[in-house]
Amino acid sequence: MRLTIAPLYALLSAATVALAAPTSKRAVTALSGDALAAFAPFTQFARAAYCPSDKVADWQCGQACDALPGFQPTLTGGDGNAVQRFFVGYWPDQNSVVVSHEGTDPIQFESDLTDVDFFLDDLDPKLFPGLADGVQAHNGFADEHAKTAPTVLAEVHRLLSAKGANQVMVIGHSLGGALAELDSLFFALQLPSDVHVKGVTYGTPRVGNKAFASAIDDKVPDFVRINNERDVVPIVPGRFLGFVHPHGEIHITAPGQAVACAGDDNGDDEACTDETVSNIFVGNILNHLGPYEGISIGTLSCN
Repeated sequence: MRLTIAPLYALLSAATVALAAPTSKRAVTALSGDALAAFAPFTQFARAAYCPSDKVADWQCGQACDALPGFQPTLTGGDGNAVQRFFVGYWPDQNSVVVSHEGTDPIQFESDLTDVDFFLDDLDPKLFPGLADGVQAHNGFADEHAKTAPTVLAEVHRLLSAKGANQVMVIGHSLGGALAELDSLFFALQLPSDVHVKGVTYGTPRVGNKAFASAIDDKVPDFVRINNERDVVPIVPGRFLGFVHPHGEIHITAPGQAVACAGDDNGDDEACTDETVSNIFVGNILNHLGPYEGISIGTLSCN
């Protein structure tokens, strides 16, 4: 996905600071080392999505694939340009279908997200049936998601039936995290109610409005979004534009240290990303690539 680039860093930063008044106190809980380490398999799935499709199809994508022996990829797609790469497969260890989406270059992505050439738009009711009026998402993310959603859903249905699985895990980093967030709601609405949907994203920008965040909160309670230190991507697009993160933030504050921040983002607690990175000038775009507990994510980390 490529949007017209017209950086408006100063405008966004100033407005974010001026209009990001807290609405309620967030509960913050320190994560144990074991709890943080348990996310490593998901991090490797996010990493693998950046690898060439032919290597993923054979599950020979280097360290990410080696870390997840036994995973069975069944569908790959995208070209990393017009359509973000993705893969679908079966994870016997968890008796789960896995869907993972590729992200994009962080410098390009930051510029895209600080451009005014996007807007909140209603979700396609054919893909997202039964939602209340007013649920909106970033038009660019929604358009990108729609390119692959029917194909991915068909393969998910097939695998659930063929493998006797009752869980779908949706994973992604950066733009891939935004697509995974949309996918998590999409699957919750499209799959039978006895199929558990779990979402795990990394360095994800804000995807939709308050009503969208509330829909994720309601339909996808098993949802986690992991932010690394002073990554700037999770604070854009700004809340002053109507964008809101859903629940599930885990903020890695330093190697081996992380906190779980309850509720949707509101700039209220200094341990959570939206207060730690109050504007893009105090952030570090390199944190977007990790390392997430020793695992870096991105094209250069596909080895």
